[in-house]
Amino acid sequence: MRTEWGYLIIWEFRVRIGMEKRFDAAYRSGGEWARFFKRGKGYVGTELNRDVRDPQRFVTLDFWTSREAYEKFREQHLAEYKTIDGMCEAMTEKDSEIGRFERAGS
Repeated sequence: MRTEWGYLIIWEFRVRIGMEKRFDAAYRSGGEWARFFKRGKGYVGTELNRDVRDPQRFVTLDFWTSREAYEKFREQHLAEYKTIDGMCEAMTEKDSEIGRFERAGS
């Protein structure tokens, strides 16, 4: 289990049929988004998870050391963030942010 994170962003995606491999390559740990985020101070890692009952439903967990670290990175790299996001839109039918969480009890 990751111990160094303090802030978590969870996204849910409905992936278009036939786009699963491309989606996986972009969103998995070590994928395009993770490589982009790695440039940010405070980025801890990304996990991609697939629903066992619905193979088109995925969630990502993006771990950061703090909310401030994420917000600073996004602000500084907003144009590139939007470019990558736009390229990835074709792979999904729907995406929505489930929530942003701060680690409790630490």
